[in-house]
Amino acid sequence: MASGKRNDLAMLAASAGRYSEYAPPPALRRHFSRLWSHTMHDGPPARVAIVPDGYCDLLCINGRLVVAGPDRTAAFPIIRPGATVIGARFAPGAAASWLKTPLSALVGLSVPLADIGRKGTAEFEARLGDCPDPSAVVALFGRMLEEAARDEEMPTQDAAVIFAAVNNGRPLSGLLDISERQLRRRCHHHFGYGTKTLERIRRFQRFLDLCRRSGKMPLACLALEAGFADQAHMTREVGELSTLTPAAILGQLGMRKTPG
Repeated sequence: MASGKRNDLAMLAASAGRYSEYAPPPALRRHFSRLWSHTMHDGPPARVAIVPDGYCDLLCINGRLVVAGPDRTAAFPIIRPGATVIGARFAPGAAASWLKTPLSALVGLSVPLADIGRKGTAEFEARLGDCPDPSAVVALFGRMLEEAARDEEMPTQDAAVIFAAVNNGRPLSGLLDISERQLRRRCHHHFGYGTKTLERIRRFQRFLDLCRRSGKMPLACLALEAGFADQAHMTREVGELSTLTPAAILGQLGMRKTPG
């Protein structure tokens, strides 16, 4: 890992290039929470930080399908300038069923979908490879996911209930009328890690959302609004999860202008 001086030079993925996300069509909403595309700017490659969010994504990179498992800390992939990555973010509880793999086996990993043994992957990739126009690839990717979803069982709702509670800062005790051990087991299966890690990551994501919306809110106020004990707690947690300081993140996200 790079030194502290180097860490502040990292750029959050959302700030590097052109990122767009949109709601999936109705046929996919039980399986995927968002579809998205991300095109990197041309020029010298930046040190891009992909920060943890509690999700698992299916990526299309140069016509190849890759599963990006849940992360515990920031990842720093090498992304070619000008490259476009298309993605589908699994809904809470959907990935393990879709991939027939517990997410605890995919933490911190990017794995070709073919290696997981997903049926039809070769045909999926061949069709994407025959589509040279990037905008057409985005549309084709969505249509192919809809085709695949027809044969998928609906994901169980327990993971969605757990995720919603954590996301809103609500206590998990007694939530599903199951034991603490069963709750921990389900979290590892559906999210890759236990409830405490998921809570840390979603609190960090609340901080990012506040940075995007708050402009120049003082860091101490951001800490309390996001659910940290205090500013020192926020600084420690944000650094461990992203390698960046809260001030650096606020500088990247808080000053961004909404397109007119």
